Amino acid sequence: MTDTTSPTALFSYRKYWAKRFGTAPILPTSRAEMDALDWDSCDVILVTGDAYIDHPSFGMALVGRLLEAQGFRVGIIAQPDWRSADDFKKLGRPNLFFGVTSGNMDSMVNHYTSDKKIRSNDAYTANGEAGKRPDRAVPVYSHRCREAFKDVPIIIGGIEASLRRIAHYDYWSDTVRKSVLFDAKADLLVFGNAERQIVEIAHRLAAGEQLSELTAIRGTAYIVKTLPEGFVVKDSTCYDQPGALSPTVNPYQEQPSCATQPTANDNPTEQSISVQSLLKKNAT
Repeated sequence: MTDTTSPTALFSYRKYWAKRFGTAPILPTSRAEMDALDWDSCDVILVTGDAYIDHPSFGMALVGRLLEAQGFRVGIIAQPDWRSADDFKKLGRPNLFFGVTSGNMDSMVNHYTSDKKIRSNDAYTANGEAGKRPDRAVPVYSHRCREAFKDVPIIIGGIEASLRRIAHYDYWSDTVRKSVLFDAKADLLVFGNAERQIVEIAHRLAAGEQLSELTAIRGTAYIVKTLPEGFVVKDSTCYDQPGALSPTVNPYQEQPSCATQPTANDNPTEQSISVQSLLKKNAT
């Protein structure tokens, strides 16, 4: 079991053998671009709901270049057609895993306003074109990856996966939903920035470890069928007792007029203040 108390330095790993291919001008998004690099396959394929721009403001470009710096061959499938598995096969079978994210934004926030109205544009798509990713993109992409290559591990991450890693209230359906891991049927979830997690996962899978052994990596979540040894279940009411709900104050309810004058029966210690606007008349 890996020691989780002291994280391994990012660049202390021995680089993977594919480092001999050097740095790609751009991370390949097609077989033709892979052929130009003399790659027969990708070690890791990253699937994203954003357009691919080789810049660190785009999360998958940053993660891809980080993995490349570790010696891995990384391909990008950007904004694939999710209606079939064809786009998910175009780079071939990854040697290690698929990495899946909805992109820089949660796909539901990307599609809908807080009033649940459909947005007309997408800031992370060429020309601002809307509709280039599905609702709840992480589960949808994961299912297509599984359909394309059934035995390839699927690692999900990004903001959509991070914020849904446990049971959560879902504003869009007004229900409490289970972890996205169940919906996506993925093998592992990495949350937060996830650089350390994804690098460790890549190196350990490349070294021949099985997914079942990757259970002590900080910043990851996975599904277990039975309670692991050393873990206990705690009743949440041990920590927080539900209290009475206070009624919501209506900010638009009618308030007493400020111009009301006091009467003889009013408390003499209370004073009413009247605020009036003064209009100045121009002399004629």
